[in-house]
Amino acid sequence: AEYMGNQIKFEQTSIFLMHRSILSLCRRHILRGTRPFSVIAPSNRVKDFGASVFSEFTPLANKHGAVNLGQGFPDWETPGFVKEAASIAVGKNQNQYTRSQGHVPLVNTLKSFYSPLFKRDIDAMGEIVVTAGATEAYFATCQALLNQGDEVILMEPFYDMYPAAVHMAGGVCKYVPLRPKPGTNNANDWVLDFDELEAQITPRSKAIVLNTPHNPLGKVFSRTEMEQLAAFVVKHNLFIITDECYEFITMDQQEHIRMASLPGMWDRTVTLCSAGKTFSITGWKIGWTFAPAHVSKAIAMAHQWITFCVATPLQEAVSLSFKLASQNGYFDQLKTDFELKRNFLMKALADSGLEPTLPSGGYFIMANTSSVPMKPPALREPGQLARWDYDMCRHLTAEVGVAAIPASAFYSEGHANMSKDFARFCYCKRNDVLEDAAQRLLTLHSAVSAQR
Repeated sequence: AEYMGNQIKFEQTSIFLMHRSILSLCRRHILRGTRPFSVIAPSNRVKDFGASVFSEFTPLANKHGAVNLGQGFPDWETPGFVKEAASIAVGKNQNQYTRSQGHVPLVNTLKSFYSPLFKRDIDAMGEIVVTAGATEAYFATCQALLNQGDEVILMEPFYDMYPAAVHMAGGVCKYVPLRPKPGTNNANDWVLDFDELEAQITPRSKAIVLNTPHNPLGKVFSRTEMEQLAAFVVKHNLFIITDECYEFITMDQQEHIRMASLPGMWDRTVTLCSAGKTFSITGWKIGWTFAPAHVSKAIAMAHQWITFCVATPLQEAVSLSFKLASQNGYFDQLKTDFELKRNFLMKALADSGLEPTLPSGGYFIMANTSSVPMKPPALREPGQLARWDYDMCRHLTAEVGVAAIPASAFYSEGHANMSKDFARFCYCKRNDVLEDAAQRLLTLHSAVSAQR
């Protein structure tokens, strides 16, 4: 016991002396001007990134008990057949790593389901990569195909992660806005000016990003627009990344055109898809890309060092869900349900005195808020972004009790003012939630009427 006690004292003394030596060494380096570890700066890739717009408005909605029509995720129960598919997958003990490029049953199902839609026989093992949602699909595509200084053209408004992924891959973003035709209240009348697009082409131009159905507008690009854009891509020897997450959520019998299905475009297109949007399971984070074999191989090489593979039982469940959905009328019902929700929120926004823009697809409605009287920046806290649309959404959240997202979050700094009168509202919510929002929005009506 005495021996052990001496050993412990010796070790304690040794540790004390070692700590004192380390502190002494640190002091000498600090006095010499050496930078201590605690102040090492973040990398240039991320140092200019600000917090997401949702990091302000979701807590603000929670603070004021607002109906959150800002963050676009469905709040209803996952379809029963999808939950059952997940249960079956876990019960089959599909719980270990799977093939990096995609679980074999899933890629085979995707091949069978999508080959007729793309009008070609897709190679399940060579032309599909399964990713952690469409977000990783886009990120991996940028990592796989962009070199330092390559330029990527983004159409505004855009999904807010598009520029960040380009930047982190060493690319440079160029911006071209979709502009509304005068007097329109239809998202499909926000159009691309091809002269503006042409003006952005340089020797470093590499790619264009297309989102259809569009977030946040809800625009569904027409066949004529798609063919015109395809011709532009061929003319300038570009490739095109098409985000088609909302491919099965179209309304008013609007046809979704897949860029890669157009003549000659398969070899120039990377298509991004999402089980999260298709089956209302955004938390599963299952997405995939379709691309020609050599491009898919590059995407797979990037993907293997990002996540390696995606949750095996959930891939198994998505495979089974596609098979069941093809038999039970799910896709038709999905369109019907979303059209009813869209129509309800369109009327609620119009009844409140706002001017909503009619979407043909997706989760969202853009509404003009310029008629709402407000005295900014009463709700703006120190350090928060000083823009009119941000102040308006703070007002709507805190005073009206309905949270929306300022549209300038989906624009570049140089074009942010183009969206100053708009806010984005989502309708992918339960009917009772939308009804609550409608009642709250009605409180705007008298104020808007007085303003007019």
